[in-house]
Amino acid sequence: MRVRIKLLVASIFAVSLASAAVAGVVLAKSPARSGTVFVGPGQSIQAAVNHARPGTTIIVRGTHRESVVIRKDGLRLLGRHAVIRPPARPGPCGSVGLCVLGDVNPTTGQVAGYVSGVGIFGFTVRDFDEFGIFALGARDATFMHNRAVDNGEYGIAAFDSTGTRMISNTTSGSTGEAGLYVGDSPHANATVVGNDSHGNEFGILVRNATHGRIAGNDFHDNCLGALFLADEPGPAGAFRMVGNKVQNNSRSCPAHEEIPDISGVGVAILGAHDVSLAGNSITGNVASGPSIFKGGVVVVRGLGGTPPKDNSVVGNTIVRNGPDIFWDGSGSGNRFVGNRCNTSVPGGLCRR
Repeated sequence: MRVRIKLLVASIFAVSLASAAVAGVVLAKSPARSGTVFVGPGQSIQAAVNHARPGTTIIVRGTHRESVVIRKDGLRLLGRHAVIRPPARPGPCGSVGLCVLGDVNPTTGQVAGYVSGVGIFGFTVRDFDEFGIFALGARDATFMHNRAVDNGEYGIAAFDSTGTRMISNTTSGSTGEAGLYVGDSPHANATVVGNDSHGNEFGILVRNATHGRIAGNDFHDNCLGALFLADEPGPAGAFRMVGNKVQNNSRSCPAHEEIPDISGVGVAILGAHDVSLAGNSITGNVASGPSIFKGGVVVVRGLGGTPPKDNSVVGNTIVRNGPDIFWDGSGSGNRFVGNRCNTSVPGGLCRR
């Protein structure tokens, strides 16, 4: 995954610089200024972005076949019945719909500086081969009231970012990866609230990322509802997951790349630390095909062997899963207390 991100960044830099140069010639008589800019059907979102000053609000209407990259602080893109679909030819982001890109080394993929305060609101982004909405090197980005539909890998994803807010979005059809993704972010401080993520491989994937809150979301009809994954390639944890519905994640996804067969898992903690599950409804997660593990809540070693540590599963409703709780017995400080559940492996984890 990391190698593919480096290649994507190199592609974005090469194409977006050329795009900016062309747009600069075409619109040289239209001086950039902050304020509000309107983009209608047949007009270029990318041209508006290239000529906007930091802090500008860009209101977009209609269907646009574009791939757009944003590298300026404080830009706000507001969709009004706006749809983004893949262009006939590769755009600035390749097979990605909307990109928020910081100061990133195109060779190594390392972030040298963040783009701050970008907001994307009210768009439908669909049918891209890789990402619907993608952030790399973003600080305090907000993605709200968007629909990411049938994108090949991730619906809405933040890499190497901090302070990301994913609020009241709908993500579906990301059958190759996750509807929502927070990764490669040691200081993620992410807020994931009120989203509906369904029909994906994973409803949400937290990988190599720490610190965040996941609340009031609906993760349903995926192969796996919520996955906290360490060892891929580093630690994951210090997330609080409260008040979510994690239901009927019973689709079957075959193994690919480093991901094994998976089906029938509500919440999985793989080698992660200090994950708190409280007040969640985790129901009806039953495997419909082969799976490396199964259960409403699964707490096991990471794929690289790291044991789960200091995780708490307290005060949840975990019923009609197969089983309700599965723990491989590894790690230390893991707590299962006060949950409403009936079946566990090993036995006894449902005692009050």
